Amino acid sequence: MGSGQSQPKTEKRARSQTFQTVVVAGVGLIGGSVALGLRERLLARHIIGLDASAEALKEALALGVIDEARAAPGEWLLQADLVVLAVPVKALTTLAREMAPHLSPTALITDVGSVKMGIAAEFEALEVRNFVPGHPMTGSERGGVGNASAGLLENAVWVLTPTERTPLSALSRLRELVVQLGAAPLVMPPDAHDKLVATVSHLPYLASLALTHMVARDERLSLLAAGGFRDLTRIASGDPRMSRDMVVENKAALREALSSFSRQLAHLADALDDPEELLLSAQEGKRTRDNLPVVKRSLLPPKYDLVVAVPDKPNQIGAITRILGEAHINIKDIEVLAIREDGGAIRLGLEEAGDVDRAAALLRGEGYTTRNRG
Repeated sequence: MGSGQSQPKTEKRARSQTFQTVVVAGVGLIGGSVALGLRERLLARHIIGLDASAEALKEALALGVIDEARAAPGEWLLQADLVVLAVPVKALTTLAREMAPHLSPTALITDVGSVKMGIAAEFEALEVRNFVPGHPMTGSERGGVGNASAGLLENAVWVLTPTERTPLSALSRLRELVVQLGAAPLVMPPDAHDKLVATVSHLPYLASLALTHMVARDERLSLLAAGGFRDLTRIASGDPRMSRDMVVENKAALREALSSFSRQLAHLADALDDPEELLLSAQEGKRTRDNLPVVKRSLLPPKYDLVVAVPDKPNQIGAITRILGEAHINIKDIEVLAIREDGGAIRLGLEEAGDVDRAAALLRGEGYTTRNRG
């Protein structure tokens, strides 16, 4: 009876959680997606982007991903009640040290890095109280804020890795936020996360590299590398520097995973002389693969949306609709996302999926900045 009465209170609290000022440090694919999720679900009133790249900040402003841009940490950070660190793993600890002196003691702090032990230890050493390490298990081979999407977070597993010093209230608030963003929170210790991710994420990356290197050294192989090989090596297409930093940061756990993988390969090599044993291995592999959960990014019908940055000049919407109309691209819906003194952003709802790329190419050819929105 008691549990039945308390549940609606929890749901009400989750729905009402809104942050006045959010800082997203690192306005790339994941940082931009978090910012868009906060904006589209009305969870933040003002979003500040912090990034060393002036180009990334300019694009994020133009696309309505952020409301304000900052190039370096400072006292201005005191106004933030939520801070999300979304820089590459290698830069996380340095950024943490630069930001720590300026953070409000009541602000909720998290990160989205794929390795947790290092950043968890760093924030503990800095005595930042309300830090909850996190890792949304999502991404894309196409990086940058131009490819950011609130839909990237929907139904993704978002691992939270509190330490012994993490306040329960901070963990609870971040868990609610993850749910509000449409993701599925999973709580575990930082070391457990790093060991698991070494096997399911970092090891496949190295295996993908090894396979692509074999093809690179024999041009005949590239002629035969069809769909299956491309699917298996897809993650080798990610940013090389960021991927390198990711696996190096987790090298201790990754070495353990590599040893286990080597033993599995040796077992399969031996099984080549034992067809029944190989069949058993194949059947186990099929059962395991078929039982993996399928992550559906959204339960809603697909939206064929394109976001366009609009400069502060007369008749811009008319010009955009004319360009697309002359190309016989149907606009089903138009929504104004942001208005500023120097311009704003609009969302175009298009009739077909193929229209998005065509429209983006046409508008970019006319000098507009665009971003697909899933």
